[in-house]
Amino acid sequence: MISRKSETTIGLRLAVLWMFFSVPVVQAAETIKATMYKPLRCGCCDDYAKYLEQNGFEVEIKSLRSLSQIKRMAGVPQGFEGCHTLMVDGYVVDGLVPVNTINKLLTERPNIKGITLPGMPWGAPGMDSRPKDAPLVSYSFKADSSTTSVYAQD
Repeated sequence: MISRKSETTIGLRLAVLWMFFSVPVVQAAETIKATMYKPLRCGCCDDYAKYLEQNGFEVEIKSLRSLSQIKRMAGVPQGFEGCHTLMVDGYVVDGLVPVNTINKLLTERPNIKGITLPGMPWGAPGMDSRPKDAPLVSYSFKADSSTTSVYAQD
């Protein structure tokens, strides 16, 4: 025979178990895989890779003596090159593009080849030892075209 105290204890334990197993499991955000082609020794590229990893990316780094062939094959317009080239989910991301702009690209999925932040501007991720002195302007480009248009400003 089970006493009322035992029934209460068993009931309470069952209620706790039910609550534990009925709570939906929150899954971690899916990691975004990217491949970075960078110069052999570039501290800003290494810092940028760490920045991406801190923001949910898994970055495979390939250090090369020259990126000119990679940039040409990726279709980055001449004069709009950044310091490295990132391949992520079917897009080209050239230069120190802020992560919110990359996330915008991956969410909107526009019909473009990629985006680029030309040069190595101060204040960009990886170049943040000095504050930015102007907005960071990322440009979009299409395959087989040298035409660019402003995609985002940070």
